[in-house]
Amino acid sequence: MARTSNYALRLLSSLKAEAEKFAREDGATLNQFINLAVAEKLSALRTDAMLRDRASRADLDWFDAFMSRAGGEPPAKDDMP
Repeated sequence: MARTSNYALRLLSSLKAEAEKFAREDGATLNQFINLAVAEKLSALRTDAMLRDRASRADLDWFDAFMSRAGGEPPAKDDMP
């Protein structure tokens, strides 16, 4: 089992009540719901960082040349960098 640690989380009462409601409907505890929410947020942030990194390495001149080639032709040998 993964290591766990405790953290005193302060939530607005209305936010806590709504999270408890959704957790209960999903058959989970509030703790499980919060863990999943944090995991999903971290996943989204990591995905954003990866996509930004890939975009920063894009070769836009190559892309423009590739997109402006004549259609209906099979891919040329040098289509990929």
